[in-house]
Amino acid sequence: MPLENILPEAKDGHHVFYDGRFQEIIGSGRLPVRSPASNEVIAYMAIAEVDDVAKATRAAAAAQEGWATLDALDRARLLRSLAELIRRRIKALASWESAITGRPLREMQAQMSRIPEWIEYFAGIAPGLEGESNRLRGGFASTTSWQPYGVCALLTPWNHPVLILVKKMAAALAVGNTVVIKPSELAPCTALVLAAWCTEAGIPPGVVNVATGEGATGAALCAAPEVRRIDLTGGTATGRRVAAAAAERLVPCTLELGGKTPVVVFEDSDIEEAAAGAVFAAFIAAGQTCVSASRFLVQRSIYEKFIAAFAQRVRALRIGDPADLGTDVGPVISQTSFRQSQRFIALAKAEGARLVIGGEPLLLDAPLNAGNFVAPTIFADVSPSMELFREEVFGPVVAVTPFEDEADALRLANDSPYALGASIWTRDVSRANRVAGKIKAGMIWINDHHKNDPRSIWGGYGDSGYGYENGWDALKSYLIKRNVIVSTNTRFDDWFAGGGRYG
Repeated sequence: MPLENILPEAKDGHHVFYDGRFQEIIGSGRLPVRSPASNEVIAYMAIAEVDDVAKATRAAAAAQEGWATLDALDRARLLRSLAELIRRRIKALASWESAITGRPLREMQAQMSRIPEWIEYFAGIAPGLEGESNRLRGGFASTTSWQPYGVCALLTPWNHPVLILVKKMAAALAVGNTVVIKPSELAPCTALVLAAWCTEAGIPPGVVNVATGEGATGAALCAAPEVRRIDLTGGTATGRRVAAAAAERLVPCTLELGGKTPVVVFEDSDIEEAAAGAVFAAFIAAGQTCVSASRFLVQRSIYEKFIAAFAQRVRALRIGDPADLGTDVGPVISQTSFRQSQRFIALAKAEGARLVIGGEPLLLDAPLNAGNFVAPTIFADVSPSMELFREEVFGPVVAVTPFEDEADALRLANDSPYALGASIWTRDVSRANRVAGKIKAGMIWINDHHKNDPRSIWGGYGDSGYGYENGWDALKSYLIKRNVIVSTNTRFDDWFAGGGRYG
């Protein structure tokens, strides 16, 4: 099993991680972590109770001042040590991520190879944060400076357990915050491993902490008095609850939530290139990313040609064991996700959409026959009134809809409460810029999809949440900007004694 050599405490169901080491939980609650490929139990997750969470947040609070008072260059040195440690262990990390999430090993090797970039990027830019100074009217000088919030709660999902955690954690740590991580109960193991590696890399005890559990654990973390900032990647319903909890305590938060990503394909596109891009956009991670291409809007003049090219490429996909480097598409994460995909397939058929490919049970050998495999599925002629057009599937089931012209494409693309990602396929640079300027999305790709980089902001609006990961925007979101105004006058100008300056 790929998990054979993972830290025992990370998968025994009795430990969480705080104050620099694994700590046994107060209670005995634990849940199985199942392989999406076979539904076999591969680990157990400890359920942290309120008192466990309190111990983790107190450890983070106790460590925060010391971590924040380190010079930014010293914090950066420790973060770079962590990045190098991860770089040496990418093969093992990719294997664990693949086993736990069901994502093909080739995918995870590529993704894990980029993890050190996020750590090195934020370690590199944080020392460049500079205050500002201004002379103000009336003989005053103004200086600004930055300070960390303190303890930050990071609530992370199961689809990119390490990547999304590192995107948040690297920015938070680089500027002097400490963190308590609550990973998804479906994929908690690698968060615990990563926390242990932080200690091994020399990051002080209490700076990185992990409390595993279900929704109640996350709620306890958001309510903890030590927590001064919250960062969630998850579903929109969860985001509303977290936002309400944050608002109750006036704690700022970043929310990266759901999406229903439109992909707009114009008639001047190279059809084969657009079809290749479509397969990647729709079926990487078995359609389980927040920006998975789920609505293909295709100009009517190339509609049937595009569908044929898209389907031909889907037929060539290899579905099977995630541990096999030849596998293209693995299972969805859980039986709940499997049933969700099946429900959308049945409903699309019932509503009259045209099934192009997929949509039927897969015949796989044991133990994969007990796994959560969904065939990559394309439905054509999907109207805006159909649920497949409107609701997030989070699985490998996509809709294709024709449009007449640019205005029609924008009408269809923007017919959604979500506004996270979108992509536009065209060779007309003027059209690309016009459509990008009017489409509702926080991230827009032209002639590509789902490209991510630590220097490129990531986030949306509407039902997709608010705030940003990546770039200077993310780094500064983990900081409070303060202003100090100093009088340079020789004497105080007493207003009530007839002084003339005010404001």
